[in-house]
Amino acid sequence: MRYAKRMAAVLTTLALMAALIADNSSFGTVRVMATSTREQLDQTLKEKDELEGKRDELQEDIDGLKGEQNTLKGELRKLNTQLSEVSANLEELEGAIADKEREIADTQAALEEARATEEEQYINMVLRVRKMYEQSDSDYLNAFIGAMADAGSFSDMLNAADSIERIASYDKTMLDAFKENRRLIEEQEALLQQEKAELDALKVDAETEKNKVSGLIGQTSNSITKYADEISEAEQQARDYEAEIKKKEEDAEYLRQKLAEEMALSKEAAEGEWRDISDVTFAEGDRKLLANLIYCEAGGEPYAGQLAVGSVVINRVLSAKFPDSVVGVIYQNKQFSPVASGRLALALGENRATASCYQAADEAMSGVTNVGNCVFFRTPVEGLTGISIGGHIFY
Repeated sequence: MRYAKRMAAVLTTLALMAALIADNSSFGTVRVMATSTREQLDQTLKEKDELEGKRDELQEDIDGLKGEQNTLKGELRKLNTQLSEVSANLEELEGAIADKEREIADTQAALEEARATEEEQYINMVLRVRKMYEQSDSDYLNAFIGAMADAGSFSDMLNAADSIERIASYDKTMLDAFKENRRLIEEQEALLQQEKAELDALKVDAETEKNKVSGLIGQTSNSITKYADEISEAEQQARDYEAEIKKKEEDAEYLRQKLAEEMALSKEAAEGEWRDISDVTFAEGDRKLLANLIYCEAGGEPYAGQLAVGSVVINRVLSAKFPDSVVGVIYQNKQFSPVASGRLALALGENRATASCYQAADEAMSGVTNVGNCVFFRTPVEGLTGISIGGHIFY
């Protein structure tokens, strides 16, 4: 019976080898398990590409923010120029208003003087007229007669009377002149007041414009600062991405070296010594351990996939490059992901292995293999060739 099983295993291996040769495929090269170094490398490179994509997107955002910031800086320069112009205009208006106020003050002083002169002239003229036409006391009459007497002749008397008339006419002419001067000064004052009112209105407009521009400058400056903060934050995030990318590159390089070592180990295993299944003594518990590992790795796959996983474990037991026991192979450091994740321990604790998993373990432990001498398997990756069973590629 044992001989028949061994012959069946040999025939199966020969059939698989023939099929692989016909397909120009090869196996026996070193590969890793389900969570293989190659898969870790591929995952690391994928994560690196994703980080580079995020970094590139972030860089586009940074460029956009810098563009917006530069636009705002241009607007700020224009606003500052506008503010300088408005401030200069306001300063000019304030100077013009001060000049106008001085003119108004001078005009008002001249107006007061003109009014005083006019009033004085009017009072003097009234007094003289009153003395000439209204005063009837004897002193004035005697003085007039005396003046006539002193004239010496009627002609002189007429001349004296004419002088008095000319004085009265002169007084009236001067009064009219003073009135006209006062009127002109009043018109000048009114004009100056109107011009000052216009300047005051322009000043109010200029102050309003200055306040508006100052407000825009403040808003624009705040926006520029906000963009600067966002840019700084984004650049820090970009640096973080760069650090992560560098770490992924270092991890990828480490995994490449590790993969090369494993490839070399696989080649050595394929070309090295192999024990016969009859030379293996299985310990108590090996069957349960192997069945539960098969459950963790291929419990949801067809029976062929479950047998293939069990065959890889037994092939490693038979290879001189791996531990010589089921326990040693399964618990070898970083070889089977269910061991590291704790899934195998949980499965063993509850003995989750199904009947088909136990059947696959029994066949594998009896020497049956449907993957030849393959000692590694993993989920499919680009460029990977080998025996495809279930959700794994076996090498």
